[in-house]
Amino acid sequence: MKRYEGLLILDVIGNEDAEKTIIDRVQKEIETAGGSVETVQKMGPKPFARPTTKRGAAHYVNVIFTAPGKAIAALDGKFHLDNEMFRWQITEIVPEKPYKPRRERKAAAAAAAAATR
Repeated sequence: MKRYEGLLILDVIGNEDAEKTIIDRVQKEIETAGGSVETVQKMGPKPFARPTTKRGAAHYVNVIFTAPGKAIAALDGKFHLDNEMFRWQITEIVPEKPYKPRRERKAAAAAAAAATR
């Protein structure tokens, strides 16, 4: 199972009570797809950089979850059918490798080369 971060843009301006029900529905869909939700961060309403003809702002929600790789396609298909989901983006969280200075990397490589001789 991999860790994912989903940024959801919800079209609930004027009906803020619907935000909670949409988030609950998204959590349930992630769990039925075989995943589990770690955190949900409500970022609130934010204006768009380029307003559309119908909307100038929407509610943003950030969800961090773990799920199998095949679950992402299933979630994407379900989000397409939801009229209250304006946009969404799901990205995989890749852990960063710890940084080592060049001196330490050279010393480790020299020690490994000396050990193989």
